Amino acid sequence: MGLVDELAEEGKLREGAIAFAKKVVAENRPLKKVREMNDKVEAARGKPEIFENFRKANARKFRGFLAPEYNIQCIEAAVNLPFEEGIKVEQKLFRELVTGTQSAAQRHVFFAERQVWKLPDVPADTPIIPVKKVGIIGAGTMGGGIAMNFLNTGFPVTIVETKQDALDRGIATIRRNYENSAKKGRFPMEEVEKRMGLLTGSLDMNDLADCDLVIEAVFENMDIKKDVFGKLDKIVKQGAILATNTSALNIDEIATAVKRPEAVIGLHFFSPANVMRLLEVVRADKTSNEVIATSMQIAKKIGKIAALVGVCPGFVGNRILAQRQREAQKLIMEGAMPWDVDRVLYDFGLPMGPFAMSDLAGLDIGWSKEKSKGETLRDRLCEMDRRGQKTGAGYYDYDENRNAKPSPVVEKMILDYAAEKGINRRTISDDEILERCIYPMINEGAKILEEGKAIRSSDIDIVWINGYGFPVYRGGPMFYGDTVGADKVLAKMKEFQAKMGDDFKPAALLEKIVAEGKRFGDY
Repeated sequence: MGLVDELAEEGKLREGAIAFAKKVVAENRPLKKVREMNDKVEAARGKPEIFENFRKANARKFRGFLAPEYNIQCIEAAVNLPFEEGIKVEQKLFRELVTGTQSAAQRHVFFAERQVWKLPDVPADTPIIPVKKVGIIGAGTMGGGIAMNFLNTGFPVTIVETKQDALDRGIATIRRNYENSAKKGRFPMEEVEKRMGLLTGSLDMNDLADCDLVIEAVFENMDIKKDVFGKLDKIVKQGAILATNTSALNIDEIATAVKRPEAVIGLHFFSPANVMRLLEVVRADKTSNEVIATSMQIAKKIGKIAALVGVCPGFVGNRILAQRQREAQKLIMEGAMPWDVDRVLYDFGLPMGPFAMSDLAGLDIGWSKEKSKGETLRDRLCEMDRRGQKTGAGYYDYDENRNAKPSPVVEKMILDYAAEKGINRRTISDDEILERCIYPMINEGAKILEEGKAIRSSDIDIVWINGYGFPVYRGGPMFYGDTVGADKVLAKMKEFQAKMGDDFKPAALLEKIVAEGKRFGDY
């Protein structure tokens, strides 16, 4: 690169520098300033395609972030402008970044990721339960993904299923995932066998007797979960942690199935569990401090970022998500189309909008053909076998490469459904779409803080950045609320409440923050 003229021997920097200076004098070398060494940049002058190609190749990775684009502009300036002018461009762009919201947001996230581990009401010297062996109930997508987290970090895992074919399928999926990673060069092939060697499959729950931590990942049904915990209580050794991976069910109720409610905790992994960084650690009323402290430590060991939250429907992440999903559904009845809503939220910085997300997950999750009466748009889509990407059609139409395009069929269905319900459709602006999807999320975050279901507002931001892809350069929903201004969020919520009802009723804490001139970040 031409950045270094000479290397000195280790420990002999001064001697090396003097010898080099003498050599420069002896050879009568010209004095050269780095600013005048243009040979590296001259070759690129007048070739804008170098920069455009780089932008195109990295567009997805850089989407929404200012700093990478500003970096490119600085290098363009170095190539195409005289040194003095290039430096001015660099100084101007740097000042813009360092005083801008994106910098503040990313600094906020940096500190929030450290803060999230600090638990004010769990003393630092709380004893940790030694966890040497892990049991998992359910070898489906979630159970298999959860198992991989532990196998990756050297924990022996016993995975239990009710039927042999389900067990075989689950173990085969884990092996296939590992082999694919090895083929991509992430680790050597022998690592596959090492990890698989730590995994034991079983059809007998009694094989979990000596586990120190058991995680249940069965169907989201309270009766099934309570039945599983009742059986576990009789099998698993005393002192072990009994965890549920439920994403929304009441863990206090699940804990009534055992004689040791202090051992019960929620470990809500996000899908795919072996990829997503977030782990919501959900404390129930009777969960002991030892179980909480151990769960947080285990999260760190398996490379997760954990947020400690309380029991409420949907916990923190899904409870806030429900606000956005409700408004998205209402918006498409009132005048927007699914692709309008998705575009606005994608442009805001989310990985995908709510309708693209539904198509990816499958519209038939939790839908029953037998019980469906065509009451909702989703029911009607599923009845037509438009169940998302897997069937080639959902809210969108998909080609053979799963590329989405707006569906005229869905557009007609929405118009017919709105007419049936007597809804007068209107033109909805992009601003309204964004405010109606995001502000109720901020408001719900304020309710969660009010109820003590999250320790800090920054913990809510960590959940949303790591669990739902909220853009890091916006700092999470609560930081974004501070960016907009709590007063503006409150005014908009009141305006929407007057027009559209109590779905928009402001949280008492939101009113208080505005009245006291505070920020969400103060909580």
